[in-house]
Amino acid sequence: MLRERIRPAVYGARVPMRIEVWHAPDEPVPVAEALAASYTPTEVGAPWGPPWGTSWFRVSGTVPPSWAGQVVELVVDIGFDSGTPGFQCEGLVYGADGSPVKGIHPDNKWVRLSDPDVLFYVEAAANPIVMENPPFGVTQLGDKATAGTAPLYRTARFDAAVFEPSVAELIADIEVADQLMRQLPVGDARRWELLRALERAMDRLDLRDIPAHADSARAELAEVLSRPAHASAHRLSAVGHAHIDSAWLWPLRETVRKVARTTCNVTSLMDDHPDFVFAMSQAQQLAWMRDQHPEVFERIKAKVKAGQFVPVGGMWVESDTNMPGGEAMARQFAHGKRFFLDEFGVETREVWLPDSFGYSAALPQLVRLSGSDWFLTQKISWSQINKFPHHTFWWEGIDGTRVFTHFPPVDTYNSTFSGWEMAHAASNYAEKGRANTSLMPFGYGDGGGGPTREMLARAARLADLEGSPRVTIEAPGAFFARAAAEYPDAPVWAGELYLEFHRGTYTSQARTKQGNRRSEHLLREAELWSATATVLLGVEYPYDKLDQLWKTVLLNQFHDILPGSSIAWVHREAERTYADVAASLSPLIEATQDLLVGKGSDPIVFNAAPHALGGVPGMGAATAPALTAATPTDSFLDNGFLRVHMDENGLLASVYDVVADRELIAPGQRGNLLQLHPDLPNQWDAWDVDSFYRNVVTDLVAVDSISVSGNSILVARSFGESTVQQTITLPANSAHVEIETEVDWRESEKFLKLAFPLDLHTDRFAAETQFGHVYRPTHANTSWDAAKFEVCAHRWVRLAEPGYGVALVNDSTYGHDVTRSTREGGGTYTTLRASLLRAPKFPDPDTDHGVHKFRHALVAGATVLDAVQAGYRINLPPRTRVGGGGVVPLVAVDNEAVVVESVKLADDRSGDVVVRLYESLGNRAAARLTTAGFPLAGATSTDLLERRWAETTDYDVSGNAIDLSFRPFEIKTIRLQRG
Repeated sequence: MLRERIRPAVYGARVPMRIEVWHAPDEPVPVAEALAASYTPTEVGAPWGPPWGTSWFRVSGTVPPSWAGQVVELVVDIGFDSGTPGFQCEGLVYGADGSPVKGIHPDNKWVRLSDPDVLFYVEAAANPIVMENPPFGVTQLGDKATAGTAPLYRTARFDAAVFEPSVAELIADIEVADQLMRQLPVGDARRWELLRALERAMDRLDLRDIPAHADSARAELAEVLSRPAHASAHRLSAVGHAHIDSAWLWPLRETVRKVARTTCNVTSLMDDHPDFVFAMSQAQQLAWMRDQHPEVFERIKAKVKAGQFVPVGGMWVESDTNMPGGEAMARQFAHGKRFFLDEFGVETREVWLPDSFGYSAALPQLVRLSGSDWFLTQKISWSQINKFPHHTFWWEGIDGTRVFTHFPPVDTYNSTFSGWEMAHAASNYAEKGRANTSLMPFGYGDGGGGPTREMLARAARLADLEGSPRVTIEAPGAFFARAAAEYPDAPVWAGELYLEFHRGTYTSQARTKQGNRRSEHLLREAELWSATATVLLGVEYPYDKLDQLWKTVLLNQFHDILPGSSIAWVHREAERTYADVAASLSPLIEATQDLLVGKGSDPIVFNAAPHALGGVPGMGAATAPALTAATPTDSFLDNGFLRVHMDENGLLASVYDVVADRELIAPGQRGNLLQLHPDLPNQWDAWDVDSFYRNVVTDLVAVDSISVSGNSILVARSFGESTVQQTITLPANSAHVEIETEVDWRESEKFLKLAFPLDLHTDRFAAETQFGHVYRPTHANTSWDAAKFEVCAHRWVRLAEPGYGVALVNDSTYGHDVTRSTREGGGTYTTLRASLLRAPKFPDPDTDHGVHKFRHALVAGATVLDAVQAGYRINLPPRTRVGGGGVVPLVAVDNEAVVVESVKLADDRSGDVVVRLYESLGNRAAARLTTAGFPLAGATSTDLLERRWAETTDYDVSGNAIDLSFRPFEIKTIRLQRG
């Protein structure tokens, strides 16, 4: 009845409109260009839209005079599939003057008409359905160059029609009563009362004229829908939302249009529903509206002022949080929160990351330092093995900072107020008996248009209904304030929020990850040397360029770009973007360094790393003696610190630490071993690595050649369709074995690892994360331990026994695994592996094919401090310029455990120098920070936005120095006033 008779009756009389079309020749065009184009007549049923194409429809006609006094709407169906809104064709309706009106989607096809003369334009996007049913099949639709040109869609409806409000209200009554009834236990009398009321309502309908009898049918449901909820009913705080991936199965340019369609929808819906509240995160998306759709942005600003449109999240994008570096995470908050403050005057308090793939243990401190109080995510409910035990809790980071956190028990951030969702939110809620409220974001995401009027109709009926949770639509801040007051002694979860799913995202799309890592370090260099040149020489600081480039890098840290889970178009564009970033920053860095060293003919070495290197101060420059690496034979290297023997296959048979008098490689094993696994996860190809991949492994021991080149040994191999060449070097005065790996990767559905079986017995290992490190188990004692069979690390991983450690540092990889095995003669050894490449076929069938270069170094006898320093060194190699003299570091600290993460000029352009530092070893530390090149007039600690805040300290200045004290892993942002 509902599907076949009642829903179609929501529209009565209809009049077809006249349709004309103009097909844009390539990429989307501005609305003015489209309105001025030459349109040709078309008709319903006509094909349109090659993949990623855009067609503009001009819709015109006249509403019959006899419809006067009735509600009339334009109903547009450009060929919608019955599947999920946002994952197929979409449209934005413009008025005759080119002003945007609202988006149209499969479940939101209408535009209210107020004038009998109809003239609208529809910008229709032929976005292909990339994730077909069944999903995860190989597709060429993710790249415009391979997607083909055949039309994907056919127009289905362009009508003016009479809207029947009584039928719409009846539909909402039936939906709520029916869905609630189906969730109640069979033995619950309420279930049967709802069923009988529904039967009576159906009996009241005359199928020949449903609108005329809709009110009679509703009367039969009125009593059962008016009974109030029980006093103990769960309370749902509902907020409108439209989670929009900034890129995923569509390119960035299409996300701009998705945001425009959605924000048009929700601001229009607010006009009719003044109690409707909508929360939107991602400052980048609102910046797109400001810059590319100013009319839409003005509507947003008006609704923000009215309190209906609520900015949340406080970040530039909903970024991945596993792989971005520490400074990048700080900038996500600084740029995001500052945008909301500057554009709307809003200080966001909640960090909103419903869909990122796990959450770094550094985040709680960053949340607090950004001036935020609360954290929300949904994604941990996706974990495959262990159910997270809480929905409301305090999350404690590596430094001890705690932030009040909530996981909505409804287990979706795209709720539609279905009966199943209501029942699941209540039954799933883990805090029963201690608290009784949870958050529920509702609305279609990813271009699906956000909340609909039908959702709001259901919400109104669920506000106070027997058998269901109570629903209140309100802003997230209202929920968090109430939840924190209700449950101040919530349990504590310490450490990372590890997602037991999507572990392949640490490795997929290696070029994207390498571009991110290198861009982060180039930005560090550019800011450091630019600030130094401004202070010492008075040159102009490139505020605007650095701001723009940071935002470009932050955008590409979105949680489907940096993790490698987007279509080919997105990653090819990211690769070009990172090349452009490097092309902008490298000349800036070199030109600034040339200014700093002045004229002359001496080779001057610049060291952007925070620690001294071979006579060159950290963050300074000096003439330095040339150091020559150990001269090898074809199987032996010795520099006085390490003796390295290679076997006939070019593998590390021995790495002997001369100083410590011990062997690193486990007995009978070989290091620097490339290993190849089949890699076909059960689903979510680019996202997932399933544990069974380890069941089959091929050791790549066959060698094509071994040769000596200068100070290095070169080893060449081939396997499958791929080739690899490794360069092994032993630098002078260093206990490091440096390995450069160049792979021409031509495999599909394979996983390439680089293994080091180490003669160490340890039950845990340290892995760098933002502003510190975390420990993870090497064993699988519990299901929680076993689930972490692939983990993320930044620049280094360290394994240690008491008194001795070994670290592996890298310049661009993130995925790692550490396992223990039985050694010859008993006991165990520990194998550390870096993940180099994958080759999933969805959503990009050519993932990572081509040439890649990776740099690693095995560090013998490594303390945590050694690992930290080696990690910076491999990512910030020294640069040599020719000039007249060295450069004194602008700032220096006297404790190596305290790391200077960034040196820059203040964003407010006051000329103040801003320094961000952190304690890197997990200990308490004292340090003196000293400045050079300028008189220090004052020093103040700030939040991440470089503002005074509740915990600001004004430091006593003594001789251009201040004294600092740090908690373990504490981050400090210090603002230095120049005299």
